[in-house]
Amino acid sequence: MKPIFMALMFVSASLAGCLSSEDTDSSQVEAIFDFEPDSNIRTDMEIEFDGGASLPASGSLTYKWDFDSDGSYDETGRTATWSYSNAGSYDVTLTVSDGTDSNSQTRSLKVVDADAQAPLADAGSYSPNTDCEGDSVNSGQYYLVYICEMDKSTSSKSISATTSVTLDASESEPCEDDDEPCDDYISQWSWDLDLQRDEDGDGDPENDEDMSGETVEWKELEPGEYKISLTVTNGEGLTSTDDVIVYVSYIGKWNEFSIGGNTSNSPVDIDFSFPVTYHYDSGNTIKRAEGELVYPKEDEDCQDVIFGEESNCRAKIDLFGFNSTDEEAANTSGIPVNQRSYGDCDDNTDCVTLALTGSYHFSESEWKDGQWTMTIRNEMVNDLEIESLTIRLLYK
Repeated sequence: MKPIFMALMFVSASLAGCLSSEDTDSSQVEAIFDFEPDSNIRTDMEIEFDGGASLPASGSLTYKWDFDSDGSYDETGRTATWSYSNAGSYDVTLTVSDGTDSNSQTRSLKVVDADAQAPLADAGSYSPNTDCEGDSVNSGQYYLVYICEMDKSTSSKSISATTSVTLDASESEPCEDDDEPCDDYISQWSWDLDLQRDEDGDGDPENDEDMSGETVEWKELEPGEYKISLTVTNGEGLTSTDDVIVYVSYIGKWNEFSIGGNTSNSPVDIDFSFPVTYHYDSGNTIKRAEGELVYPKEDEDCQDVIFGEESNCRAKIDLFGFNSTDEEAANTSGIPVNQRSYGDCDDNTDCVTLALTGSYHFSESEWKDGQWTMTIRNEMVNDLEIESLTIRLLYK
């Protein structure tokens, strides 16, 4: 019985080794290739093919290319160059092998006549004449919209509003050359609303279709700076892409409310929260967050004498800025009371502004972005009336 047992162990071990090796090899060999140009390919145009992304990347692979789907290999090597003399759709296949296992990838490309005209994409632009406060606004090759909440109730001390923007590609043309006759048309308008995310998994984050149509409405936009692209396709199958930035700024205002007095040797705070975004890599970067506080120099119900002691009726209220981890980034307490009348302030009111800049306060190396807090602080004994607090989140 012992020799039979040993033989069975030998056979079992051999089979186990074969199965393990096959699974490992098949998972390691994968054909992956790219080609350039990958769009608007014309007859007799040289196309560069590169299989360098294939796995494993140890240099042990062989590469075979079939450019015309006839089942025979036209070129070998990690890179290859090919052109097509006739317009049409073609399937290109790369087969890689490590000497034991092989794997293939097939991708399609379209070739058009050499004299075919590409379209001209125009993603459009928009700016209002004035902002939420009636101040004039500059226009340019971008979209600029404002979220306006100019009479907010203190029952809500946070900013969470969103808005919509209409993207208009109606100025796009089916042919880029105005001097040549054009009988073509635009067959597709594709909007990519996030140039950092590769939604279709093709390795290119800037060619995903999030919305389609000549004119589309992009909803539920928070304050921010958004880089997007439009790709148009004409009847010949040629494409053109245009990038544009959408800026969404916010201005909110709370009017006529009061703040309690410091009667227990502890300042009284009222907190207002607001979101800020400063992502340098994606380009979504706030330019400035600003709080502006307006209040009477002297409160109407202030008493000159409180409990036999002289009281100071000259009001002084300040703004403090705290980041998402409650670290104090800046405040206005160092501004003397005789320097608080400027701009729209009259002889009876004070104004203080706390400006938080994007490149400094919200950068990754400083206090970072996230949910910030604008705090109104009263360190005086008297309760005081506040005329208004305005918070501006400006991305343009």
